[in-house]
Parts: sequence; C-alpha cells; structure tokens
Amino acid sequence: MEKKTRVVKLLQGNEACVEGAIAAGARFFAGYPITPSSEIAEGLALRLPKVGGKFIQMEDEIGAMAAVIGASLAGLKSITATSGPGFSLKAENIGFACMTEVPCVVVNVMRGGPSTGLPTSPGQADVMQARWGTHGDHPTIALAPASVREVFEATVLSFNFAERFRMPVILLLDEIVGHMREKIEIPDPSQIEIFDRIKPSVPPEDYLPYENHPSDIPPMANFGEGYRYHVTGLNHDERGYPTMKAPVVAAQEARLVRKVERYKKEILRYEGVSLEDAEIAVFAFGSTARSAKLAVRQAREKGIRAGLFRPLTLWPFPGEEIEELASRARCILVAEMNLGQMVYEVERASHGRAPIGQINRADGELITPDQILERILEVSR
Repeated sequence: MEKKTRVVKLLQGNEACVEGAIAAGARFFAGYPITPSSEIAEGLALRLPKVGGKFIQMEDEIGAMAAVIGASLAGLKSITATSGPGFSLKAENIGFACMTEVPCVVVNVMRGGPSTGLPTSPGQADVMQARWGTHGDHPTIALAPASVREVFEATVLSFNFAERFRMPVILLLDEIVGHMREKIEIPDPSQIEIFDRIKPSVPPEDYLPYENHPSDIPPMANFGEGYRYHVTGLNHDERGYPTMKAPVVAAQEARLVRKVERYKKEILRYEGVSLEDAEIAVFAFGSTARSAKLAVRQAREKGIRAGLFRPLTLWPFPGEEIEELASRARCILVAEMNLGQMVYEVERASHGRAPIGQINRADGELITPDQILERILEVSR
C-alpha cells in the first residue's frame, strides 16, 4: 500500500498561498514586490525553480500581468500577486485575459487605500474592484479565504476554476489573513483534486479556439503544440479574428458571462454558523469573519439568536442564499473593513425582506468581536 505523506507546517497565509500554488501545478510567476503580498513572490522565487517552473520579476505590474497571460497561453499554470495599487495597474490586462479567455490566478492581498494608503495595514475595500475593476461586461470569480488552511485550499481551487472556466480568477486575501500564522497540514498530493485545462480533440485545421461549445467553455490548445490561433482583445469570432458583426459579438459576450452563471452552484462556497434559527445574521468575509464568529458565539451565550453567513466565494455573489436568509432573519448586519461595499450587494439580494445594517471600519485596524457584538445587542433590543 502506498504511504501517504503528512506534512504539518506553521505558515503565514502568504506562505500557504505559495504551497497551494505549487500543489495546484503552478509553474510560472511574474510580479513586482508590493506590501503586503511580497512573501508570495519571495516564496515562489525559491520554490518554482525546484519544480521546473519559472519566476520573473517584471518592471511593473502591467508587464507582470502581460507575462502571466503569455505564459498561460504557452501552457503553464500562471500566477501573480499584488495589492491594491498594483491591482489597479493590472486591470487593463485582466480585461484582456477575460476577453481572450486565458486562465490565470491573480492574488490581491488587500490593504488600506485609496492610492498608497496604508501599505502595512489591512483593508477589504477592493471587493468591488475585483468584480468591476476592468471595463466592459465580463464574468468574475473571486474567493476570500479566512484562515491559513483555507488560503491553501482556495489557492488550489482558484487554479482549478481558472483552468476549467478559461478565465482569470481573483484570490482576495487581506493583510491579516496574509500575515497571520497558523498550523496547517499539507495534504498528500494524491488527496488534492486538480483540474487541468481541456485540450482540443480535433486536428489543428478544424480547431476553433473560441467556438460556441455546448459547455460554453471551448477546449484550449497551448501555443507551440501545432495549433495556431489568433489572440486579440477585440471582439472576435470563433476563430479568434476581429469582428464587428452584431450577432457574433452578442453571442460571444453572452457566452463569456453565461459560462460562470451556468455553473454558479458549483462555484459557490460559503459557511453558515448557527443560521438555522438565527434572528440576527452577520455577513462577513476574510479576517472580519473571524471576529464575527466569536461575536455570534458570545451573543448566543447572552440568549440572542445570532448567526454568521461567511462567503468564501464573493463573486459570483450568493444572491439566492442571501435572499433565503433575509426571508427568515429579522436583520442582517454586514461587517467589512471599508465604508460600505458588499452591504449594497447584500441589500440588493435581500429584496427588502429584512433590514440591512452596517459595521464598518477603514482606519487600518481589524473590526473586533466587541464591535460586532455591540451592534448585535443594539439591534436585538
């Protein structure tokens, strides 16, 4: 019987991201140092050469995103890591990756902002940028882990989603999750589910890189394998050549969005804590959810029926789940380290079935359990 390896490590969240990327099969990183994500670049600079991968520090974040796209087109699972200011610079090329359907993972370890903001302090104000940070209609998959172990798992999942759906996937850590240390067990490689991109089954002369495939996700050939195809950020036909024909453009745009909406139930990941009978529900993600979990437990000890809805998948948004929760809860409180972003999405999804309250902080400090508990007590009176 083959022996399974069990590796236990004390890791930062950023270090767990490195481990997850290697486990998922990442073999290319391009980036530029930026706090609080730099440990990801540093870790992959050491690890990638040992597994036959490539690391390159680019001249800026624009070039880094371009290099990641090029490496992915050549067949390498590719990743970059940054924070808010760098994510802004990557936005144009993220849009290019959306239009050209190139798999890649973009890690944003969020900090305070806007502009240079608070380089070494946490924030959660890039969640709407992750959804709408590049122009035009496009789908988004964004994950927000809340523990070091979950960072490892979410990194692997991000690569699987990127490869399966042929698109960039955003991994949203915040500075606290990125820098805190926890003990985690690295699973044996045989126990990690890995998804590799689907290759074409037709000869090169019959290959359509952007065909309207029954699954809505066309098979993807790697450059250098005998399949020549055109890649452009312009709207294009099934062959990849630019077009302005309205029916062709409409079909392409609809498929880009549909390939995520169609599989939304398979993409959504979330945790519910004490929601079965909750009268007051807290919606929180990332490190804020850790405070919320304790606050909910403390509220329960005081006889208040509180619960927590913690999304791992921020985008696509779990709208149906929030609507159902709003139909049962007396109030939903949205806790986030910004001045109000996801609260509007929760409000939209609830369709007025429950009042929505806010718990916000944007001073570079974590929202504490006491702050959340105080608000729970306030609305329970």
